[in-house]
Amino acid sequence: MTGSIETIIGQAAVGVVAAILQLLIGLGLAMSSVYLGLRMFDRMTEGINEMDEIKKGNVAVGILMAAVVFSIANVVQRGVANLTSSVPLDMGVGPMIVGLVVGVLQLLVALAAAAFSISLAVKVLDKITTDIDEMKELKRGNVAVAILMAGVLLAVSFVISSGIEGLSRAVDPVALAAALGL
Repeated sequence: MTGSIETIIGQAAVGVVAAILQLLIGLGLAMSSVYLGLRMFDRMTEGINEMDEIKKGNVAVGILMAAVVFSIANVVQRGVANLTSSVPLDMGVGPMIVGLVVGVLQLLVALAAAAFSISLAVKVLDKITTDIDEMKELKRGNVAVAILMAGVLLAVSFVISSGIEGLSRAVDPVALAAALGL
């Protein structure tokens, strides 16, 4: 009976360590995604000093900045969910390590997909709305343009996040660990 209690305690300790590691990785990548979102927004809005506009109370710029961060977070949260689900806590250390590596790679793919899709969405919207200079309108505080752009970004992020969710089914960490002899 003691052996089984020790096994249960050992598995619980490994599970707690894995969960803390997942949390720290997710937190680090979440903060990175916010930073990336704000940097992307800065690149998308040439000629606009976002922080100056925010200080002036430019609601349009604020709406779009928030939409970029939400869009990236929406996609990245699927990557974090994949990270959590890809680590088999009851299968031993080898599959756990493989699951953690697979989950982190999927999370990085999610972050790259979010950045790419948001950038592409803004470029496509710019091509579609040839008679509107979105950046000029944002600088003027045109909330309608900001809401349109925010809606496009959020819609794209919802679609991309579904694709990211599919990544979790692409690689079975337990089978991969077995194939690697772990």
